[in-house]
Amino acid sequence: MFSKVLIANRGEIAMRVIRACRLLGIKSVAIHSEVDAGALHVRFADEAVCIGPADAAKSYLNIPQIIAAAEITGADAIHPGYGFLSENAKFAEVCKKCRLSFIGPTPEAMRLWGDKVSSRAVAKTYGLPLLPGTGVLADGKDATEQAQAVGFPIILKASGGGGGRGMRIVRQAEDVARAYETASHEAMTGFKNPDVYLERFIEEPKHIEFQVLADQHGGVWTLGERECSLQRRHQKVIEESPSPSMNDEQRAHLGEVIRRAVRETGYTTLGTLEFLMDEKGILYFMEMNTRVQVEHPVTEMVTGVDLVEQQIRAAAGEKLSLPDTRPWSFRGHSIECRINAEDPRSFAPWPGLITEYHAPGGGGVRVDSGVYGGWRVPSCYDALIAKVITHGANRAEAIAKMRCALEEFIIGGIRTNIPLHQALLQDPEVLSGRMSTRTIERLVAKGF
Repeated sequence: MFSKVLIANRGEIAMRVIRACRLLGIKSVAIHSEVDAGALHVRFADEAVCIGPADAAKSYLNIPQIIAAAEITGADAIHPGYGFLSENAKFAEVCKKCRLSFIGPTPEAMRLWGDKVSSRAVAKTYGLPLLPGTGVLADGKDATEQAQAVGFPIILKASGGGGGRGMRIVRQAEDVARAYETASHEAMTGFKNPDVYLERFIEEPKHIEFQVLADQHGGVWTLGERECSLQRRHQKVIEESPSPSMNDEQRAHLGEVIRRAVRETGYTTLGTLEFLMDEKGILYFMEMNTRVQVEHPVTEMVTGVDLVEQQIRAAAGEKLSLPDTRPWSFRGHSIECRINAEDPRSFAPWPGLITEYHAPGGGGVRVDSGVYGGWRVPSCYDALIAKVITHGANRAEAIAKMRCALEEFIIGGIRTNIPLHQALLQDPEVLSGRMSTRTIERLVAKGF
C-alpha cells in the first residue's frame, strides 16, 4: 500500500480522496494555487504545497510543478481526481517515469478507452452496441460526405474531450462544413486535439452509464448503472442509481459484455462506460471516462462499496475482494444533486464570499463539499461547490429526502442552483422517471 498520496486536484473531490486516504492510513498531500491557500482540502491534508497562481494552466495543469511537489514531499502516488489532468495519458506517463504510481489506468489503457474514436473501435470489437458513425474526419468536405452517408441529424464530437466542447448538432448538409470547423477549433482550444468525428444524433435520449472496477489480477466488477439524463448543455445536474429505465435483463447482458471488454483490454481501477438510450429503450455505447466520476457517491450508496478506497487499493496492486454478483444487487435507491455557485435562472457563475453555511443532515443524507462559511468561491474554476446525496428504500423515498435536504441547505452570500433542483424534483417527467437530456431545457423554457 502507498505511504503518501499527493492529490492533484481541489474542491470536494480533493476532500473525498483525503477521507479515503485517512481510512487506509495513508498520509495526504494537497496541492493548491495561490487563490486556494485557505481552501478546505488544504486545511485537512497532512501537508500542502502551493504550486502556482490562480490560472489553472500555471497550477493544477502544471505537470512539472505537480511532480516537483510530489518529490519534495516524498509522495509515492498521485491521485488526479476528476477534471484537470485526470484523463491525461501524458501525465500518467510522466508519473511512471518519475517512479510515482498514478491512481488510475495505465497510459495505454487510457489512450485506448479515453479517445472517443478508438473507444468506438474497441466497443465494436467486443460487441457493445454503437450508433452509426465515423472515424476521425479529414475536413469539412469529408464531414459533409460522411454525414450524408450516416443520415441526418448528426452530431459532431471532439475525439479527445467532452463536457459539450467540440460538439455540434447538424440537421442539414449545407451546415456541416461550418459546424465541423467550429467543433474542430473548440476541440483544439479545449483539449489540444483538433480531431472530430460524427455519429447519428438521437433527439431525446436518456443518458445511462455503467460503473466498472478492475484490479491488476483479472478481477472485474460492474457495479450497476446510473441515470444521468438531467443535464444542461451536456453538463450533468442530477444523477441517480439505479436507473428507472433499466431492468435486470439489460443489466445482466450489458454487464457481461462490459466485463469482457474491460478485462481483455487490460483496463484497471475505476472507469465509467456511458450510453445513450433511444425512445425504444435501446442502448448505444458513447464513450468511456477513465477516472472517478463526480456522481460516484450514488453508486457507493446503493452498493455499499467505497469506490475511491477500492480505486486506491487497485492502483497499489492489491487483489480486490468484492462479491461477484451479476447483475449487482442494489440496496435501495440514491440521488445526487450538484450544487453550483451560479444564478439559478441565468446560470451565470456567481463567485464570492460565503457568509453562511449550513449543510443538511439526517438519516440517508450525505453532503460532499469543498467549501465553508467565510470561504470566498473563486471565479477561475468550476462552479461546483457541493453535492447532496440521499438514499432511501426506494426512489420515492430518496426524492422525498432530497427535497427535505435542499430545504435545509443554507449557503449565504452567493447564489446557487438549489432552486433548479427543487423545481426538477417537482417536475412530472422527473417524478415518473421519463426524463431525457432535454427535460431541463423544457423546464427553463417554461420559466420555472
